[in-house]
Amino acid sequence: MLADQRHSQILDIVNRDGSATVVDLASYLGISESTIRRDLEKLDDAGRLSKVHGGAVALDAEGVMRDIPVAERSGHHAQEKRAIAVSAAPLVGPRDFVYLDAGSTVDALIDCLTEKRATYATDCVSHALKLASRGFEVIVLGGSLKSATEALVGPDANAAISRYHFTLGFWGANGATKEDGFTTPDLNEAEVKRLSMMQTMHRFVLADASKVGRTSLVTFADFDAATLITSELPSGSAYAAYENVEIVA
Repeated sequence: MLADQRHSQILDIVNRDGSATVVDLASYLGISESTIRRDLEKLDDAGRLSKVHGGAVALDAEGVMRDIPVAERSGHHAQEKRAIAVSAAPLVGPRDFVYLDAGSTVDALIDCLTEKRATYATDCVSHALKLASRGFEVIVLGGSLKSATEALVGPDANAAISRYHFTLGFWGANGATKEDGFTTPDLNEAEVKRLSMMQTMHRFVLADASKVGRTSLVTFADFDAATLITSELPSGSAYAAYENVEIVA
C-alpha cells in the first residue's frame, strides 16, 4: 500500500472515531506498528492529526483528551462559544451567588455578563482578573495554580469551595455523554468541578458541539446533574430529547 493511501485511511479512521491506537491501526491496515508510528509522526508534522502516546486523536477531539492551554484554545469554536455565552448570561439575577468554573467557554460568558449586583466566585485566576477589571464583585477560591487552564486546584481549593453555597453555577467540560456524564482530562480539576457542583443549586454546563457525544478521562458529574447548553448536536443524536439539554440558535 502506498504511503498516501495509508495516510488517507488513517485519517479516515481517526476522524471518524475521534482517536485510534497504534495497535488498532496496524491491525486494521495489516501493516507493522513501526510503520504506523512513522505515519502518525508525518501526519502530526503536517497538522492533519495530533499524535499522542500510543496513538493519535483527531484535531477536533484533541481537547477532549488533554487540556489545551487557554491561549491556544480561546479561538477554537469561537462563534459557538459566543452564542452559548449570550444565551447563558441572562440567567444571572441580582441576588445570585454565582460559581464560575475555569475554561474558555465560561471565559466567553464573562464577556457577556451584565449583572453587577450578583456576587461571583471562581477558581480561575484569569476569570477573576477579568471580572474585577469590569467592576464585578468577585471571590477567588485559592489553591495550586494549574497553568494550562489557569485554574486553582488541590486541597485548599476544595476546602474553600466546601464553605460556600452557590445559587447558580457555570462549568466547562471536555466531554459530555449520557453514559459517562460530564468529563475532563485532569483528576484534580475534576474534583474541583465535582465539589463546586455539589455546592450549587442551579447548574449549567457550557460546551460547544465538539464536546457532545465524547468522553474525556475523568467524570465529574452525571449527565442529568446539570443543564447542558450547547450550540449544536451530533447528526442523528438523541440528546435533543433530554429535558436538560438546551440548544442555542
